[in-house]
Amino acid sequence: MDDRERLTIDEVRDLAARVLTRHGLAPAHAEACADVMAMGERDGGGSHGLFRLLMAMNSIRSGKVALDAEPVVKDVAPGLARVDAGGAFAPLAFRRGLPMLAEKARACGVAALAVTDCCHFAALFPEVEAIARGGLVGFAFTPSHAWVAPAGGSRPLLGTNPIAFGWPRPGGDPFVFDFATSAAARGEIELHRREGRPTPPGWGVDSHGSPTTDAAAIMAGAMLPFGGHKGSALSLMVELIAGPLVGDMTSVDSLAFDDGAKGAPRGGELLLAIDPARLLGEAAPAHLARAEAIFEGVVSQGARLPSLRRYAARRRADREGVLIPRELLDEVRAMLD
Repeated sequence: MDDRERLTIDEVRDLAARVLTRHGLAPAHAEACADVMAMGERDGGGSHGLFRLLMAMNSIRSGKVALDAEPVVKDVAPGLARVDAGGAFAPLAFRRGLPMLAEKARACGVAALAVTDCCHFAALFPEVEAIARGGLVGFAFTPSHAWVAPAGGSRPLLGTNPIAFGWPRPGGDPFVFDFATSAAARGEIELHRREGRPTPPGWGVDSHGSPTTDAAAIMAGAMLPFGGHKGSALSLMVELIAGPLVGDMTSVDSLAFDDGAKGAPRGGELLLAIDPARLLGEAAPAHLARAEAIFEGVVSQGARLPSLRRYAARRRADREGVLIPRELLDEVRAMLD
């Protein structure tokens, strides 16, 4: 028996929004947060879908997030902007800052947006996809809680520290990838724990620093970066450019602020946007066409092009809805009581 329930994407979005508003989140914030949760379910990323409502609710219940702060967008320099989220969740702050980021990228060729003092529970792909759908190349970086040991270490120091990239494709969906610099997202390990499944080897170590496939032991110990020292170096880069560079928390700071609440990481985010048309002028269409030849070179040999599976899942979800574990739905619906 399949212990899952099928919901439409609109039903997922509505359920998340109702729970958030029921617990005091201002309507604009609830709508923005529910939208990114629905995007996670729609694109086949259950660990970043409705499941993330549990983390968001921990932040709300513990008072670790502002419920109605209005994001403040600041014009810093010709190619720089900031959004002060005021301690609120990140999705609304990004929405408010995106128009200025895009405007500055088109004027200067490249622009950066720092989103600061926010709680970040969501995936980064909606942000770089939004940048790319505007014809720009996008990057996004954010630290998280200190759950990950550096390569060769055994104690948590780094966050899962995702990196996301978006590339505009004329007449088609953008090329997008979004991955943690840890061997797996924290949500994936939590899903393994909830379902009693062992993790693949290499995802983490226990509290003694010994390799383990026990998800609960990893969560009590430390996650590991992907690719050894290479993933560890990338994670350190994210710590620097989305922490001290934007004037916000590191992953260690974030975990200390959380103080056991098991809420969303607190800190900042750095987004970059590059305008091919501004950089290349009249030659931009020809060079974007050359990029298409690279993508064709991937798929023509049977390799998987990142983002294609996401868009296939999206089309299927739009037609058929998505399957959500009943245990998770019961937990979420109970929040409406």
